Amino acid sequence: MSFFNKNKERMMVTAVAIILIVMIGITSTERMALNKFEKLVGNILTPIGKISNSIGKNISDFFGNLKNIAKLKEENESLKKQIAQLEQENRNYLEIIGRTDYLKNEAKLLDKTSFNLVSAQIVGIEPGNWFDRFTIDKGLKDGIKKGSTVVQGIEIEQNTIIEGIVGRVVDVGDNWAKVVTVVDESNRIAFKVLRTQDGGIMSGSIDGKISGYLFDDKADIIKGDKLFTSGLGGAFVKDIYVGEVEEVVSDDEDLMKKIQVKPAINLKKIYKVFVISD
Repeated sequence: MSFFNKNKERMMVTAVAIILIVMIGITSTERMALNKFEKLVGNILTPIGKISNSIGKNISDFFGNLKNIAKLKEENESLKKQIAQLEQENRNYLEIIGRTDYLKNEAKLLDKTSFNLVSAQIVGIEPGNWFDRFTIDKGLKDGIKKGSTVVQGIEIEQNTIIEGIVGRVVDVGDNWAKVVTVVDESNRIAFKVLRTQDGGIMSGSIDGKISGYLFDDKADIIKGDKLFTSGLGGAFVKDIYVGEVEEVVSDDEDLMKKIQVKPAINLKKIYKVFVISD
């Protein structure tokens, strides 16, 4: 048997070992250039790496954006709640400012009035012109009766607060009452002129105005004269301020002197009243 055949296996192992040693030596030394195989592998793997990195970055950005959107949505909801709260506070402040004169007049009236006044809130209005009729939250249990006179504090002169007429109670329950205001057609108010004590009758109209006439067609009455209830007929309490004369019209055919009256109370802004109780 020849030497080669006899030592075949040993020679193959030795050759493989030598090849491995040579490859290790080659790869462990610094080189300025890559071989063809390494270039081929690099050309294949580099684009794949770029795509992989790009996909990874896009996925990361996507979930980051989702997180930011959720955070922005939460902040937006929080801001909406804050805005709603501020708007409500602003409405409350405006309401207080709008009611300042009324609250001031109310306090002064309660301090000086000679009447027994029951404070009531307006809780309902009837269809149509709501300045004519409304419902309040006080009734029989509070001393309210049918026919009771309804008023509000009014500054007739500087620092002079008196009762200004609103209307009268026409129906009443245990804890509610219906009020008909002075501009309603059904109301007839006997009045007197403060300056001259001349008397007459006035009533409301469908257009929300108050007009009347003097008993004496020669009565001395002028624009700006202040009118008070006279108490005639017992429909309204005596000496309640009704309003002032806006216009005087002499009617020669009817032989009477007619007037247009500006109501004491601005019924468009009314929300709270007082009822004169016995």
